[in-house]
Amino acid sequence: MKTLRPYLIWFAVAVLLTIGAILGMQWVRDHPEHIPGTPFELSHPQGWATNRKLVALAGDDSACFAAFDRAEAGYLRRPAIGTGACRASQRMILTGDRFVPTMRPANVAPGCAVTAAMALWNRDVVQPLARKHFGQKVVELENLGSYNCRKIAGQPNQSQHSTANAIDISAFVLADGTRISLINDWTPGDKRSEFLHEVRNESCGLFSTILSPDYNRAHADHFHIDMAARTAGWTVCR
Repeated sequence: MKTLRPYLIWFAVAVLLTIGAILGMQWVRDHPEHIPGTPFELSHPQGWATNRKLVALAGDDSACFAAFDRAEAGYLRRPAIGTGACRASQRMILTGDRFVPTMRPANVAPGCAVTAAMALWNRDVVQPLARKHFGQKVVELENLGSYNCRKIAGQPNQSQHSTANAIDISAFVLADGTRISLINDWTPGDKRSEFLHEVRNESCGLFSTILSPDYNRAHADHFHIDMAARTAGWTVCR
């Protein structure tokens, strides 16, 4: 019997490893949001790989629009515009408010990747916080535009607006018509400010960049959000 013990130990180890592998594979199937190599889906919860997947979509037009197609999202794809560093090929306008509240102005056409990020932002951040603070939903997002061929102010680098991979959000309008704006309601003092600050804080890590009035005076009236690709995947939240 003593000579069988090493074999029994190795057999038990093999069984445990097999069970572990099976459970690991099941976990991967059940949590694709954490796995970089799995396709991005609008229906998935946010996971460890969500930001990386969204950034990748900014460079893959077909994969990005395919995600909206799989979700049966209505959208209008706008023609590509610009050239070189200012070429924007992912511009789109969602039809309906299933994924993102009605945009004002309505003709803004941010890139597909940042639109996908906004859909998760609306689902996981904006609407839950609106219900928490006001007991109702956000029905409109006011914006200051998306596409703008220019450099980052005071820097030599091209802005993400140059490819429509960014959008500036200036106000949130609730179902009862209440308007919560960055320029008027950012200063601490009431639940409107609490809402805006929590929206900023809970957006960290979803977008590659979110800049608020705390960043500088140029952002006093809006949130700048984008899906910029950065070395090592670091994000900016200020």
